[in-house]
Amino acid sequence: MLSVENLEAYYGTNYIVQQISLHIPEGKGVALLGRNGAGKTTTLKAIMGMGPKIKGAVNFKGRDITNCKTYQKARMGLGFVPEDRRIYQELSVTDNLAVGRYATAGRTEPFAMEYVLETFPLLMKLRNRKGGQLSGGEQQMLTVARTFMGRPELVLMDEPAEGLAPLIVKELAMVIRGFCQKWNMAILLAEQNLWFSRYCTEYVYLIDGGKIVFKGSWDDFDDQEDIKRKYLSV
Repeated sequence: MLSVENLEAYYGTNYIVQQISLHIPEGKGVALLGRNGAGKTTTLKAIMGMGPKIKGAVNFKGRDITNCKTYQKARMGLGFVPEDRRIYQELSVTDNLAVGRYATAGRTEPFAMEYVLETFPLLMKLRNRKGGQLSGGEQQMLTVARTFMGRPELVLMDEPAEGLAPLIVKELAMVIRGFCQKWNMAILLAEQNLWFSRYCTEYVYLIDGGKIVFKGSWDDFDDQEDIKRKYLSV
């Protein structure tokens, strides 16, 4: 579904990501693991066209989207859950969700508001509360739900579990996996939380210093004790 070949991302003369190649199959979950500063966020932003200049090729469903604008990629079916959430502080939960519907741009019908709220029971209880009044975990739920509203075919998620309480992490993981499996959505998940990543995905890439140092299944990853110790300190 998504193929990234020899991707390089840079600001000025500073290369953050070097010669990265990734493949995300249709309807599958892929984790991009790595420590802080390894290049995870830059990789996602480069794919979405959100900041760094890039070299290499990004193909989505057989189409070269390397030089497409971010809004064009969203209309094609790529969703993005940013690390900083970008909640509209003065809008209610339902109004924040409604913003996500515009990503379809006629490509498909967005999900119904009530269906998404039922999928995220925590948000159902808070539907009339302003975004700025939500806790960090509630805002993260809202960010994911807003992205799902646009019915993307592939969702790029930037550390959605970071800083959340364990119970919220578990609830969020269950919702993400259940929703994506039901609607055959693919995921590219940049994370440090191993449990969360394993629960939501089938395949693993490990990035360090802007380069891929491992790729394979979770079973393959479990056999690589030296790699886990060296790059993740586990």
